[in-house]
Amino acid sequence: MKHVLACLFLLAPLAHAAPGDAAIDAAVEQTFERYQLPGLAVGVIRGGEVVYTRTLGKLRVDGGEEVDNDTLFKIASNSKAMTAGVLARLVDAGKLKWDDPVTKYLPQFRMHDPWVTQQMQVRDLLIHNSGLGLGAGDLMLWPEPNRFTRADIIAGLQHLKPTHSFRSTYAYDNLLYVVAGEVAAAAGGASYEELVERELFQPLGLSRCQVGEWNREQVGNVAQPHMQTPQGNRVIREDGDVIPDATSMAAGGIRCSLDDMLAWMRMWLSPDAQPAWLSPAQRKTVWTAHMPMPVSTRMRAWDNSHFSAYGYGWRLSDVDGVWKVAHTGTLAGMYSSVILLPDQRAGIVILINGDGEAARTVLGQVLTKQFTAPSSSPTVAHYVGLLEQERTGERTAKPKPDTRHRTVGGVRSLAAWAGHYRDPWFGEISLCPAGDRMRFVAARSPMLAGTVMRVDERWLVDWDDDSVDAEPWLHFTAAQAGGDARLTLSHVDPDADFSYDYADLDFHRTQDCR
Repeated sequence: MKHVLACLFLLAPLAHAAPGDAAIDAAVEQTFERYQLPGLAVGVIRGGEVVYTRTLGKLRVDGGEEVDNDTLFKIASNSKAMTAGVLARLVDAGKLKWDDPVTKYLPQFRMHDPWVTQQMQVRDLLIHNSGLGLGAGDLMLWPEPNRFTRADIIAGLQHLKPTHSFRSTYAYDNLLYVVAGEVAAAAGGASYEELVERELFQPLGLSRCQVGEWNREQVGNVAQPHMQTPQGNRVIREDGDVIPDATSMAAGGIRCSLDDMLAWMRMWLSPDAQPAWLSPAQRKTVWTAHMPMPVSTRMRAWDNSHFSAYGYGWRLSDVDGVWKVAHTGTLAGMYSSVILLPDQRAGIVILINGDGEAARTVLGQVLTKQFTAPSSSPTVAHYVGLLEQERTGERTAKPKPDTRHRTVGGVRSLAAWAGHYRDPWFGEISLCPAGDRMRFVAARSPMLAGTVMRVDERWLVDWDDDSVDAEPWLHFTAAQAGGDARLTLSHVDPDADFSYDYADLDFHRTQDCR
């Protein structure tokens, strides 16, 4: 029977542009050229059927292989909906309940507040209401590769101090989705990776999707992440021969192809398909507004939105009076977007293997408006202009400090602060001499290694790897009686990605440099 369900969502041909889709084709091409993307894959569903696919560019800009419908992209946080779907399947099977306490499955689970530990339910892991700050603890997940395990994530949570009371405020997090994956494993009697294969990939026929550890050469056709430089796009964080089972898998580690994502979307847009992958009750639960989210200025101005909320792994809102269920995915050099309009049985998927935040936003808007406001004839140029206006305003409101006139922080000037430091959740770092300069090196996150630089009377870390694109200020506090010297960090760029959660770090010196 599992093959029957797979076939239901693969019957329609994944064709190139259908008649009447010239506007979509033009938008895709204009976005690709305007943002100089290394690779792009786009699919559109109308009336429950795939009516358009288009792929452009290459797996890597310095290679010859072109992106096609089978190319694997990192879908990043669009993995969250898959994690929620696996949990919903377990609920249907009677193996867990949404309101079960997390400690029923993970007795070692602890939050900072013992009462929150006791009250945290499985459902709370999925809706960003924990009281933790935005992206708290994400430095245990990214930048990859690092040496943190899922057990480290669970152990570290108790040391992350909340910024809000439990269930009072929406603040996006990733760590609790890692915990959710481990809850699924405990309830389902198999590893998270095995559950995703068994409960999702196999019954839905997602034959190219990858989870856990896999061999790059055997699987083949894998897009590589890129960053834009003055010299053009270049590959960053290239995959090795074996792609490891990343700690972040349940929050953002799954990879899929365009065809796979279209099959996944068609399942959600076809609630009456039989045999059903999820019961009607669980479909409704997953897409119920469980946690209110702010309606942004952009949503009001661009989409005339009136509500915004988080379901289980999905964001819910309205666009021009049309119900929208969607999510985005963001990793270094990889961007994705899934947009569903359930009442129209319409959907859009965008996969990019480069610096694609603006491209994803612009193209997603233009294609969505084809369904929600077709008479408005939206263009790529229109939304490019709106984004540039926003950014001009943001640069004026929150100017980035000028750090161009930096000098190497000498060993002598930093001697009083040299040593090994420890944070209770992030672990050890060293701030020690290497020749004529002071080096910052994280023990369990090897990409967080760099040289301490001086800017006027302040200190920052210039990371060795340019793809680690958020520099931190270093703030030192002298030892008090009976205590240790203290080191805290903050963002140099106020608009830096929230996953560089420097503000959650609190280092205390443990010993001198050896």
